[in-house]
Amino acid sequence: MLKGINPVLSPELLSTLRAMGHGNEIAIVDGNYPGQEHARRLIRLDGHALIPVLDAIMSVLPIDDVVPEAIFRATVKEHRDALDPVHRDIIACCRKYEPAQPVVPLLGADFYPRVMAAHAVVQTSEPRLYGNVILRKGVIYP
Repeated sequence: MLKGINPVLSPELLSTLRAMGHGNEIAIVDGNYPGQEHARRLIRLDGHALIPVLDAIMSVLPIDDVVPEAIFRATVKEHRDALDPVHRDIIACCRKYEPAQPVVPLLGADFYPRVMAAHAVVQTSEPRLYGNVILRKGVIYP
């Protein structure tokens, strides 16, 4: 345990977040996502739902502000603009830390390859379908 660090952030996850460079992406996925097959580096956070994990990561990870889009979410099949409750929760959590940054919906054909190219995938036990998000790391300015 560390002061000021959310205990959801495991040693492996903290190390991964710290090792990521500017522009690297990390995917946080639900319990049904094929994480083992899609991850270059898989970090399992079994027993944790998506939003507490997203909140913990957003509390320490700077989001890229050089590109217009740095936060992405999965969609419900081909319904790009449909918002399930999990998507509303993702958007609310991201706005808490990055109020000006849009949460961009990506169809599966665009979302899955991006996850496979991500620096790491964090697999949660989120039971809600399409509870998947990608974050692009930014910098901390001097």
